[in-house]
Amino acid sequence: MSITIYHNPACGTSRNTLEMIRNSGTEPTIIYYLETPPSRDELIKLIADMAISVRELLRKNVEPYEQLHLAQDKFTDDQLIELMLENPILINRPIVVTEIGTRLCRPSEVVLDILPSQQQQAFTKEDGEKVVDKDGKRIK
Repeated sequence: MSITIYHNPACGTSRNTLEMIRNSGTEPTIIYYLETPPSRDELIKLIADMAISVRELLRKNVEPYEQLHLAQDKFTDDQLIELMLENPILINRPIVVTEIGTRLCRPSEVVLDILPSQQQQAFTKEDGEKVVDKDGKRIK
Protein backbone atom coordinates (compact mmCIF):
# COMPACT_ATOMS: atom_id res chain seq x y z
CA MET A 1 0.00 0.00 0.00
CA SER A 2 1.58 3.24 -1.14
CA ILE A 3 0.45 6.70 -0.07
CA THR A 4 2.11 9.96 -1.08
CA ILE A 5 1.44 13.37 0.42
CA TYR A 6 2.56 16.67 -1.07
CA HIS A 7 3.15 18.36 2.25
CA ASN A 8 3.94 21.73 3.79
CA PRO A 9 4.79 21.28 7.48
CA ALA A 10 3.96 24.96 8.13
CA CYS A 11 0.30 24.31 7.18
CA GLY A 12 -2.12 23.03 9.82
CA THR A 13 -4.36 21.37 7.22
CA SER A 14 -1.36 19.54 5.81
CA ARG A 15 -0.19 18.45 9.29
CA ASN A 16 -3.68 17.18 10.16
CA THR A 17 -3.88 15.25 6.89
CA LEU A 18 -0.48 13.65 7.48
CA GLU A 19 -1.50 12.58 10.98
CA MET A 20 -4.76 11.03 9.70
CA ILE A 21 -2.71 9.02 7.19
CA ARG A 22 -0.46 7.85 10.04
CA ASN A 23 -3.55 7.13 12.17
CA SER A 24 -4.54 4.58 9.51
CA GLY A 25 -1.33 2.67 10.21
CA THR A 26 0.63 3.81 7.16
CA GLU A 27 3.73 5.95 6.93
CA PRO A 28 3.39 7.82 3.63
CA THR A 29 6.00 9.06 1.24
CA ILE A 30 6.27 12.74 2.10
CA ILE A 31 7.12 15.20 -0.65
CA TYR A 32 7.97 18.62 0.69
CA TYR A 33 6.69 20.26 -2.46
CA LEU A 34 8.08 23.73 -1.67
CA GLU A 35 11.59 22.23 -1.69
CA THR A 36 10.93 19.58 -4.34
CA PRO A 37 8.10 20.75 -6.60
CA PRO A 38 6.51 18.26 -8.95
CA SER A 39 7.64 18.26 -12.55
CA ARG A 40 5.37 19.75 -15.18
CA ASP A 41 4.15 16.26 -16.19
CA GLU A 42 3.59 15.25 -12.55
CA LEU A 43 1.60 18.41 -11.83
CA ILE A 44 -0.56 17.91 -14.93
CA LYS A 45 -1.20 14.27 -13.92
CA LEU A 46 -2.12 15.27 -10.34
CA ILE A 47 -4.62 17.83 -11.63
CA ALA A 48 -6.14 15.31 -14.05
CA ASP A 49 -6.30 12.58 -11.37
CA MET A 50 -8.05 14.97 -8.97
CA ALA A 51 -10.50 15.92 -11.77
CA ILE A 52 -10.20 19.61 -10.91
CA SER A 53 -9.31 22.62 -13.00
CA VAL A 54 -5.85 24.14 -12.93
CA ARG A 55 -7.34 27.27 -11.38
CA GLU A 56 -8.91 25.20 -8.56
CA LEU A 57 -5.41 24.14 -7.51
CA LEU A 58 -4.19 27.72 -7.20
CA ARG A 59 -3.58 28.93 -3.67
CA LYS A 60 -5.08 32.41 -3.49
CA ASN A 61 -3.99 33.77 -0.12
CA VAL A 62 -0.27 33.99 -0.89
CA GLU A 63 1.77 36.94 -2.08
CA PRO A 64 2.58 35.72 -5.61
CA TYR A 65 -1.14 35.36 -6.37
CA GLU A 66 -1.69 39.08 -5.81
CA GLN A 67 1.62 40.20 -7.35
CA LEU A 68 0.99 38.22 -10.52
CA HIS A 69 -2.65 39.39 -10.74
CA LEU A 70 -3.81 35.78 -10.98
CA ALA A 71 -7.38 36.69 -10.08
CA GLN A 72 -7.68 38.06 -13.60
CA ASP A 73 -9.09 35.51 -16.00
CA LYS A 74 -6.46 36.15 -18.66
CA PHE A 75 -4.16 33.19 -18.04
CA THR A 76 -4.24 29.90 -19.91
CA ASP A 77 -3.95 26.61 -18.03
CA ASP A 78 -0.41 26.22 -19.38
CA GLN A 79 0.53 29.66 -18.07
CA LEU A 80 -0.96 28.90 -14.65
CA ILE A 81 0.92 25.59 -14.48
CA GLU A 82 4.15 27.33 -15.41
CA LEU A 83 3.58 29.94 -12.68
CA MET A 84 2.92 27.18 -10.11
CA LEU A 85 6.15 25.46 -11.08
CA GLU A 86 8.07 28.73 -10.77
CA ASN A 87 6.29 29.60 -7.48
CA PRO A 88 5.37 26.30 -5.75
CA ILE A 89 3.70 28.23 -2.91
CA LEU A 90 0.88 28.78 -5.45
CA ILE A 91 0.10 25.03 -5.40
CA ASN A 92 -2.67 24.39 -2.91
CA ARG A 93 -2.05 21.58 -0.48
CA PRO A 94 -2.03 18.94 0.78
CA ILE A 95 -2.42 16.64 -2.18
CA VAL A 96 -2.65 12.95 -1.31
CA VAL A 97 -2.24 10.06 -3.74
CA THR A 98 -3.41 6.54 -2.82
CA GLU A 99 -4.45 3.45 -4.77
CA ILE A 100 -8.06 4.62 -4.30
CA GLY A 101 -7.59 8.13 -5.69
CA THR A 102 -5.91 11.50 -5.63
CA ARG A 103 -7.39 14.42 -3.70
CA LEU A 104 -6.68 17.96 -2.64
CA CYS A 105 -7.37 17.41 1.05
CA ARG A 106 -9.05 20.66 2.02
CA PRO A 107 -10.52 20.18 4.53
CA SER A 108 -8.07 17.61 5.85
CA GLU A 109 -10.71 14.95 6.54
CA VAL A 110 -11.19 14.54 2.76
CA VAL A 111 -8.21 12.18 3.06
CA LEU A 112 -10.47 9.67 4.85
CA ASP A 113 -12.31 9.11 1.54
CA ILE A 114 -9.18 7.72 -0.14
CA LEU A 115 -7.33 5.88 2.63
CA PRO A 116 -7.22 2.13 2.03
CA SER A 117 -7.17 1.37 5.79
CA GLN A 118 -9.53 2.64 8.46
CA GLN A 119 -8.44 4.90 11.29
CA GLN A 120 -6.94 2.95 14.19
CA GLN A 121 -8.02 5.28 16.99
CA ALA A 122 -9.72 8.58 17.73
CA PHE A 123 -8.38 11.63 15.92
CA THR A 124 -8.81 15.28 16.82
CA LYS A 125 -7.51 18.05 14.58
CA GLU A 126 -5.08 20.64 15.93
CA ASP A 127 -7.94 23.12 16.37
CA GLY A 128 -9.80 20.69 18.65
CA GLU A 129 -12.34 19.44 16.08
CA LYS A 130 -13.03 15.73 16.59
CA VAL A 131 -12.91 13.89 13.27
CA VAL A 132 -12.69 10.21 14.19
CA ASP A 133 -14.21 8.46 17.21
CA LYS A 134 -12.51 5.91 19.51
CA ASP A 135 -13.66 3.08 17.21
CA GLY A 136 -11.95 4.61 14.18
CA LYS A 137 -15.23 5.80 12.63
CA ARG A 138 -15.58 9.17 10.98
CA ILE A 139 -17.65 11.67 12.96
CA LYS A 140 -20.11 13.40 10.64
